[in-house]
Amino acid sequence: MEQKKERRKLALAILISLFVHLAIGYSLAAFGGVFTPVPPPADAPSELTIVDLSAPPPPSAPKNPPFMQTESSKESAEKPKEQTFESNANSLAASEKPATGDMPVPSQDGKERPFVHLDTHDFSMETQGSQPQPPAPPTPAPESKPPASPPPKTSEPPKTTPTAAPSATAEPEQFAMLTSTPPPPIKAPDENEPSPPPDVAASAAPPVPRPKPDNPASNYHAQTQETRITGRITNRGPSSVNAVGTPLGRYQKAVSDAIGSRWYYYMNSKMDLVSIGTAHLEAEVDAQGHLQKLRVLSNNANEAFANICLQSFQEAHLPPIPPDLIATLPDGRMPVDIYFTTYSNQ
Repeated sequence: MEQKKERRKLALAILISLFVHLAIGYSLAAFGGVFTPVPPPADAPSELTIVDLSAPPPPSAPKNPPFMQTESSKESAEKPKEQTFESNANSLAASEKPATGDMPVPSQDGKERPFVHLDTHDFSMETQGSQPQPPAPPTPAPESKPPASPPPKTSEPPKTTPTAAPSATAEPEQFAMLTSTPPPPIKAPDENEPSPPPDVAASAAPPVPRPKPDNPASNYHAQTQETRITGRITNRGPSSVNAVGTPLGRYQKAVSDAIGSRWYYYMNSKMDLVSIGTAHLEAEVDAQGHLQKLRVLSNNANEAFANICLQSFQEAHLPPIPPDLIATLPDGRMPVDIYFTTYSNQ
């Protein structure tokens, strides 16, 4: 019995030993390449690339700077050295407060708003003042008539016309202005005596109308509120930025004024119908000044407010795009992106 037990133990030991050896061999075959060093790569032949530096690099598409409207009181004939903003006119940066930030704008106190306004003033509706009138055409002088031909010569003495005697019953003073002395007899014209030229009445000069004082033309102006800004401008003066006037900036202002004047017109008459909020609209202006692809991107006010914003776009009289500006715009159209916001009275 004990020999059988010893044989079983020996057979079991041999099986276990074979299993262990097989496991070790499999592990070496599977993971043996992990610990072996990687042979160095073979030397590849060197490649040389020739670059033509004489040819200029392809021009990159110019990126328009952000737009900032310039007030007439801050316009400058001199262009700024640092053209940070694009505008309807040139302006030089200045600040009433010391620099407190890193933005290229002046530092100032104001309300927290998502836009940047440098002044505070109310809106003014668009009105038509007196327009320059063309000068009146000169009045033609009256034509002078040719002198009358002298009467034919005759040897007979002229006949005198008898004058009617006044009535005997009439008193002399009562009809003093209605009576006249008989004219003397007319002598026969002498052949050698030249006939006097006929009297021509001098034409009176036409009265010149007195010029009336012109009523000053009233232009539209949007409502602005001075916003809180922290900037890095150090030049002292009324708040302004470095902006350069460009054809695109001037046309952008014309489009903004045309749409904004209609928006204020309807808001002034329908303020009780709208709610507080912001509407974001975009469109494209073609070469003839017509709107294309008008749509509302977002609106957190009521539907009446969105309708007023759409109506302001649709009824605006936009001028055509200047010919020198069309070539610089994609597809000859200018994109228009406007936020309309109404706040509570605070």
